[in-house]
Amino acid sequence: MATLFSWPWWKTLWMDSLAVFWGEWLDLRVRLPQVAVAGLVSPLIYILAFGFGLGSSLPTPPLGDSYLAFILPGMVALSSMTISFGGTTFSLCGDRLFTKTFEEFLLLPVHPLSLYLGRVMAGVVRGLMTSGAVLVVGALFIGRPWGFLNPLFLTLLLLNCLVFAGLGILVGLTVRSLEAVGLYNNFLIVPMSFLGGTFFDPATLPPMLKALVYVLPLTYTSIGLRAAVFGDWRQFPWYCFAVLGCVAVLLAALGAYRFTQQQD
Repeated sequence: MATLFSWPWWKTLWMDSLAVFWGEWLDLRVRLPQVAVAGLVSPLIYILAFGFGLGSSLPTPPLGDSYLAFILPGMVALSSMTISFGGTTFSLCGDRLFTKTFEEFLLLPVHPLSLYLGRVMAGVVRGLMTSGAVLVVGALFIGRPWGFLNPLFLTLLLLNCLVFAGLGILVGLTVRSLEAVGLYNNFLIVPMSFLGGTFFDPATLPPMLKALVYVLPLTYTSIGLRAAVFGDWRQFPWYCFAVLGCVAVLLAALGAYRFTQQQD
């Protein structure tokens, strides 16, 4: 019999997660253009309003050739957060509250962690597609797309999608109506969009406000992505990987537990 940490156990967990993801992918693939475009509106508005409008009157920031270049990594982080969270949350809410297929989903003969990982992978795909579209459009404005295609940048982007897709699962399993989803979005996602280091360098803030900003996981994504593109790799903030990785693991544990306790 396979033990908990033997290879067959992990192989089964992974294959079950892929099976859950495949069910999500069959529904997602027919809406790929909508998913890719869904998160473009807000980042593009911010790029035009802040990058070209406000940015033209600001001095050159410490990282990047212009304020537009400075905020572009933050816009990628913002779009991946919004779509990973929103897509996962509404997908679960649709299954639980409208189609009433979530009870059948819970009856799948797989480990609760596989249920969590399969849904998270679908959220990650949503986030990567939208942030990739933002990245392509933004890179055309600043003229250096190769700076975003490095392992540090892509790994941090993946971790950010994992974190917020996991958070979306916890919210999707908790809420009882779409109005409640709006509350989480207004009081959690929207404030994080502006306070998560997307438009400014958190290191320049007063100590009290800095303590608040560094509680937000998006801050570490924005800092890390910006440093991966414009910073010196010898001074790269490696702690961003540790923070986001720990948050992702914690959310996975909470998500798997919630699947074992869910009653719908």
